[in-house]
Amino acid sequence: MKKLFREVIVEIELKTILVALLFLICLFVFGYLAHEIVGENETAFDDKVFHFFAGFGTPGFIRINRIVTFFGSSYFSIPAYIILLIILFISGRRTDGINIAIVAITSTALMFGLKEYFHRKRPDLPIIRSLHNYSFPSGHALSSFIFCSVLIYLLWKGGLNNSWKWVLSVLLILFSICIGISRIVLRYHYPTDVIAGFCLALAWVIFSLWLEKKLTPRRVELQLDSRSVS
Repeated sequence: MKKLFREVIVEIELKTILVALLFLICLFVFGYLAHEIVGENETAFDDKVFHFFAGFGTPGFIRINRIVTFFGSSYFSIPAYIILLIILFISGRRTDGINIAIVAITSTALMFGLKEYFHRKRPDLPIIRSLHNYSFPSGHALSSFIFCSVLIYLLWKGGLNNSWKWVLSVLLILFSICIGISRIVLRYHYPTDVIAGFCLALAWVIFSLWLEKKLTPRRVELQLDSRSVS
């Protein structure tokens, strides 16, 4: 029994270390891109990636990416979050609904704040139309990754078979990556904008999950106290 207990503790500690390391790597990559690429105006990597995707610039490929990029826009995410929150509140999952609303609002505020701070102009010669707000980090990459992470979070709290949970989780992450790629293909974002958006999103998801674990027990205690008083 003691041996099993030690193995469980070691596994938990290893997971904690790996998640913390992933969090730090995301912050490091974001900081590197912000300082070396945006701050120093280095475009060599971005130009190479643009050149690579230019070879796929057929009308059909562009049309597909126009459809895919819609799912990272506010025209999709805002109604999707509203519907999701309504479902959660109706089904009695008020805590989940509050947590998700906080993650969505804070990540959006962070993204707009960083865009205003870095003031990076968008790439020249967009394929569809010009956009006049700032480029770094990619809001589509950040918001789509966080929304897909929210769905994965709810998925793993459900009663679905673990095999299906893994399959659907991988598909959701791949779909968010496709949304990020669509921003590069349409030349709405530099590739480094998209990478930075994903790094920031992953770091924010890790931080939010950590914070939820810290605060949720406290909320439960406060609810129990209020009930006992009443």
